[in-house]
Amino acid sequence: MNSFLKKYKLFITTLFVLSCIIITLFYNILNPVKALPIYQPAQVNYELVDSTIQHQKKYHRIADFSLINQNGETITHEFYKNKIYVADFFFTTCQTICPIMTDHMYDIQKKTISDPEILLLSHSVTPEIDSVAQLKRYAKKKLVNASKWNLVTGDKKQIYELARKSYLAVKDAGDGGPFDMIHTENFMLIDKKRQIRGFYDGTDPEEIDRLLEEIKILKASYKN
Repeated sequence: MNSFLKKYKLFITTLFVLSCIIITLFYNILNPVKALPIYQPAQVNYELVDSTIQHQKKYHRIADFSLINQNGETITHEFYKNKIYVADFFFTTCQTICPIMTDHMYDIQKKTISDPEILLLSHSVTPEIDSVAQLKRYAKKKLVNASKWNLVTGDKKQIYELARKSYLAVKDAGDGGPFDMIHTENFMLIDKKRQIRGFYDGTDPEEIDRLLEEIKILKASYKN
């Protein structure tokens, strides 16, 4: 027996290695690794995209920004560097979709609270009303965790430009003028390279479940 094994050792080893490779290949074919798309302006409903970038097919990123959060702190894109985050647009006096969206953001906060890799970002679309003090009151009422979730106010034109040209989030074409008003239920999933990886209806519980699952897929992609 020993002599047989010695004689065919190389053959048996080679056969074993090939078998492992074949099994791995079949497993990968039958269970492909899930990957999220990277959304470019040209792939998104043109109504959500500023006319200046509607035909852009690559290299889209969330632009640099500088805004003020509920604690009066300056929050820039650097706060989200190498993080996965969920973004939305809201206003504290909204009585329709915003309370639902905020409750769903809270659900995301609760389910990712122990994961420092996941953050949240909510932009006020009425910054002239949503002062730091107003955001602070709202954050306290909604149990916002400041280390996890920023509610931001600031220059209206910058916020509206982010909505239209970076997050591709709203149909309203306003540029942040005094009479402009945008309203959207969209949540956006942003990756570590500031790319959009998903759009979700922030008022729909099933969409929030999908968002949470796709956060897991995105996290896993950084391990492969």
